[in-house]
Amino acid sequence: MARLDLITLAILIGTGAAKAEDWSDQISRAVEMPAHRWLAEQRAESDGPTPFTTDGCSGGMSSLWTFMAERYPAFSEAHGGVPPWETCCVTHDRAYHDAGPDPTPGASYDARLAADEALRQCVQGTESVRDKVLIEEYGLDSAQVRAAYGAISESMFQAVRLGGGPCTGLPWRWGYGYPHCWTRVED
Repeated sequence: MARLDLITLAILIGTGAAKAEDWSDQISRAVEMPAHRWLAEQRAESDGPTPFTTDGCSGGMSSLWTFMAERYPAFSEAHGGVPPWETCCVTHDRAYHDAGPDPTPGASYDARLAADEALRQCVQGTESVRDKVLIEEYGLDSAQVRAAYGAISESMFQAVRLGGGPCTGLPWRWGYGYPHCWTRVED
């Protein structure tokens, strides 16, 4: 089935039926759909997700931030003990834990993309809360703060798109509230 998805995608791209700006989403969807199908099977066989857990911002971001805040009082004073966007990460973790309200593969893919986009927007939005502190602390102007938060939010979006797919076996994967499905092999 995955090969058929990729062949169909290649034909669409080759014939010009797919616009260049849509290629990235179509490739991502084609590559990821088998895992969403496997996750749908796991969800159908389970009694629901496990109790919710979070590590704040994955990839060591929260733990590194806490480490810096504990060891450097000036850092903690200027920035606090947790990343200013940590609530964005916890909201994102909740979406990833539950894997969206609709278990069908297409809806699951769309819900994951929406959760990742919401994370990007939320992180970018924390700029308006932090701009005064960053301007005063580091002598930046508002355009520089906006650019920095844009880079942070885009990096986080790309990281979760790359490393957060379902059935990867990773603890932060889409649907991590359900049993691992990464050992499944598609026919």
